[in-house]
Amino acid sequence: MNGASGLNSQSSLINTSNSGVIHSPTSMKVENISRATTSKDNTRDSSEDLLDLKGKVESRLLSMWNNVKFGWTVKLKTTFSKESPVWLLGRCYHRKLSPSGSLESSTEIGTEATAHNPMEQIYGEGIEGFKSDFVSRIWMTYRREFPIMSGSTFTTDCGWGCMLRSGQMLLAQALVCHFLGRSWRWLPDRTIQNAREFQEDCLHRMIIKWFGDKSSVNSPLSIHQMVNLGEALGKKPGDWYGPASVAHCLKAVMSAASKENYEFDNLEVYVAQESTVYVQDVNSLCLLPNGAWKSLILLVPVKLGTDKLNLIYGPCLTSLLTLDFCIGIIGGRPKHSLYFVGYQDDRLIHLDPHYCQEMVDVWQPNFSLQSFHCRSPRKMPISKMDPSCCIGFYLATHHDFESFVNVIKSFLTPRGMLSSNEYPIFSINYGSRNTIMNPPQIRYSIYESEPNWATTAVQDSDTDLESEEFVLV
Repeated sequence: MNGASGLNSQSSLINTSNSGVIHSPTSMKVENISRATTSKDNTRDSSEDLLDLKGKVESRLLSMWNNVKFGWTVKLKTTFSKESPVWLLGRCYHRKLSPSGSLESSTEIGTEATAHNPMEQIYGEGIEGFKSDFVSRIWMTYRREFPIMSGSTFTTDCGWGCMLRSGQMLLAQALVCHFLGRSWRWLPDRTIQNAREFQEDCLHRMIIKWFGDKSSVNSPLSIHQMVNLGEALGKKPGDWYGPASVAHCLKAVMSAASKENYEFDNLEVYVAQESTVYVQDVNSLCLLPNGAWKSLILLVPVKLGTDKLNLIYGPCLTSLLTLDFCIGIIGGRPKHSLYFVGYQDDRLIHLDPHYCQEMVDVWQPNFSLQSFHCRSPRKMPISKMDPSCCIGFYLATHHDFESFVNVIKSFLTPRGMLSSNEYPIFSINYGSRNTIMNPPQIRYSIYESEPNWATTAVQDSDTDLESEEFVLV
C-alpha cells in the first residue's frame, strides 16, 4: 500500500486529476511563465488604472481648489445701487425704467456659478433689462478634461489660461454683434417658436462651437489653437499671457480661421501699434476694391501707469464702456485676468474666467448652453485695476469707423489736461504707420515682461472675493 501510495504521489506531479492529460516538466515551466506574464499584465493594467484614477482625482481636486480659491462657492453679495445707472457695453439701465415693485421683489440674478434658476420676466430696459443683457454675454472659463494640447501634457488650463479666456470672451462678444446684433438676448427658458428664433439659436451655438476645447477645424478659435499660434509670440503651453499678447494672438487666430471658414470673409482684426490707430492702415485692411467694407474688430493694447493704474484714466475707461461700439476691456488685477463689460459709479462690472468647469462636447446636437452664460455679475473697484489692458471695439460699417474716428478723441484725454493731445489713452493718426519717419515712442511691447503678467511662479489669485449675489441697496 505504501509503495502504491508513493507511486500515486509521484504520478500526481505529472498528471492532472481532472483531465488525465500528461504534462512534461517543460510544459510546466511554460505554464508557470504564462501565469507570471498574465500576473505582470494584470499588475500593469492595475497600475495604469491607478495612474488614470490619480490623474482624474488630481484634476478634480485642482478644479475644486480653484473654485474655492476664486470664491465661486462662497455666497457673498455684490451690491448695486438703486440710485446710480448701470452701464453695460454701451447700454444704460436704471431703476426708473423698471416697473414699480420689481426691484424689491427680485433682487438677485444668481447665487453661484452653477445656479440656474428661471429668469424673471423682462421689463423693458430697466434693471431687469440689465439682468437679461448680462446673462446673454458669452462666458468663457477654465475647463478641465479636454484633449491634450499638442507639445504638452495639459488637459486643463486651470491656473494659467485666464487671460486667453478673457480674450475669447472679448472676441465672442464681437462675433455676437457681427452675427446676431448687439440687441440679441439669450432667454434660457424660452421654447423656440418660429424661424427667427431657430436661426438665432443656430448662430448662438455656432459661435460657441468655434471656441470648443479641442484642436479641430470646426473649432478654429479654441484655446488649443490660440496656444499653438502663441508660439509665434514666444509662448509655450502653460505660459502666461498679457493683454497685448492676447490681442495679437486673437488677430492670428482669426486670420487662420478665415482660411478655413467662409463666415469670417467679411471680418478683419486690427491691433493698434504703439497705442496708435493708423486710419490709412485700417482703410487698407477693410476697404475692398469694389468699395465694400469688411467689419472691423479693433483692439488697442494700452498701459495706463507703471505698477498701478493711474487713476486719472479711470473716467476715460468708464466713458469708453458707454459707447455702443465698445465690446469691453480685457485686463484685471495683477495675476488675475478679467473681462470688463460695464460699470456703476467707481466699480467695474466683469465676467470672471476663474471658475473651472468640465469640458462640454459642443459637437453634440443640442449641447447644454448653461455653462457658457453667467448669472452672477461681479464688481471691482477701478482703483484695483492693473494698468495693462486691451480695449476692444466692433465697427460694422465704414460709417461706423468714421464716426469712431470723429468722436473717440473726446473720450481719450483725462480731464484737466490743457490739450486733447496731452497724455491720451491712445491716439488716432490719419496716415500709415509705414510712412511715419519717427513713430511715437513705444509705450507697450507684445512680449510683455512686466512682472504683473509674465511671472509664472505665482498663481493668479482673488484676494478680495468680490464674487457675489445680485443685490440692490
